[in-house]
Amino acid sequence: MRSLTILGVILLAAGLFVILKPPSYSREESVLKLGDLEARVQQQRTVPGWVGGALLGAGCVLVVFGARKR
Repeated sequence: MRSLTILGVILLAAGLFVILKPPSYSREESVLKLGDLEARVQQQRTVPGWVGGALLGAGCVLVVFGARKR
């Protein structure tokens, strides 16, 4: 019961972080390959906002269920 509440708070914090300051990651793709010659492109992408919303929702559910079991 206590672990659900703790996990819920962690998910809430992660969801707020993703919504307020979305983290970015880089992705490398091969766009052209001719024999031994290969061209690659590196793109910076951000985590979509719906991921933060999903984390917030899951965190709220866990906090409510963790508080109910007490």
